[in-house]
Amino acid sequence: MTDATVERARLAYVPAQPTAAEQHAGIIPMPLRTVHFVMPAGVDDPAAPSGGNAYDRRLCLDLPGFGWQVTRHIAAAGGWPRPDRAARETLARTLRELPDDATVLLDGLVACGVPEIVTPQAERLRLAVLVHLPLGDETGLDPRAAADLDSRERAVLRAVPAVVATSDWAVRRLVSHHGLAPDRVHVAPPGADIAPLAPGTDGVSRLLCVAAVTPRKGQHRLVEALAAVRDLPWTCECVGGLVHDPAYVAQLRELIARHGLTDRLRLTGPRSGAGLDAAYAAADLMVLTSYAETYGMAVTEALARGIPVLATDVGGVPEAVGRAPDGGVPGILVPPEDPGALAAELRGWFGEPDVRRRLKAAARARRAALDGWAATARSLAAVLGRLPETPGRAA
Repeated sequence: MTDATVERARLAYVPAQPTAAEQHAGIIPMPLRTVHFVMPAGVDDPAAPSGGNAYDRRLCLDLPGFGWQVTRHIAAAGGWPRPDRAARETLARTLRELPDDATVLLDGLVACGVPEIVTPQAERLRLAVLVHLPLGDETGLDPRAAADLDSRERAVLRAVPAVVATSDWAVRRLVSHHGLAPDRVHVAPPGADIAPLAPGTDGVSRLLCVAAVTPRKGQHRLVEALAAVRDLPWTCECVGGLVHDPAYVAQLRELIARHGLTDRLRLTGPRSGAGLDAAYAAADLMVLTSYAETYGMAVTEALARGIPVLATDVGGVPEAVGRAPDGGVPGILVPPEDPGALAAELRGWFGEPDVRRRLKAAARARRAALDGWAATARSLAAVLGRLPETPGRAA
């Protein structure tokens, strides 16, 4: 979800009011319960947008419609999931100061790296952890660092009564990898706001990638694939933050220049509002070359505009692509380690009009069937409502 989508939703949001029938019957809605939502620093930073940040912000808007008032707590900046001492102390103090038996939703980026801070609080707080990406699945980690983060995350997720993941694939991954009880891991997939159909350009040649420029998003594989089809009349715009991994960004720019693609493949940085809407409106095909995705919100953002998708077959991406009501598939999935397959599918996209027509028809049909964010908030609200009393309170 884009920052523009979040802002539009914020401006349009109206708190739920009793219906005429409820007023006539004298029924007054129950007061909102409170959930304390602990999110990472930078969740509101427009220079570093991410699907996880947008998801968190959208929940804050939509949960009140399902009975939960959100109190936001922003964790101190400190390199989560490996915070410095000051950030650790701030998080510990935030949790200590919450009242006994309070309902608390923690973003996994903040919670899962510090079990020594989080797990003791499970004795007195009703904790749920929202996992956007398992910590050890981040691309490029040193194996020992990944194993340490993996162990820390396992300790946290085993200690809390509820874990929320963003796809069925992610639920299965967390249950099997961390040995969690299946009834404690719940799914709340991201929603999508239907947007105007993208007119595109000539219907084929404008490619768009919306993703932070990081090793996990694999833009270097996109560059290699595009270099292999340089004879085709494509242009490509990569929209996404450039501050997460400056070294990778520099390597990517050098790779683009080495292949002589500077005039055709642009890293435009993050966009929001009208600028991002314009990028989508001009796109004929969405491309995503990630190594790991628990869902793939950029996929459904494209489909919400009727744009077909070419993506790597990883994690929850097949769920995001989904199927149209008639069974049509609005995208093409390729193996994650095969730039050649990506290049071959690009040749097919350019060379086979019937393929393009089929994909575009399926994308438009899938667009009409996408779940909205109300479904996400409803699922999350149900999880919060079922959190058990803490051991101290139950006694």
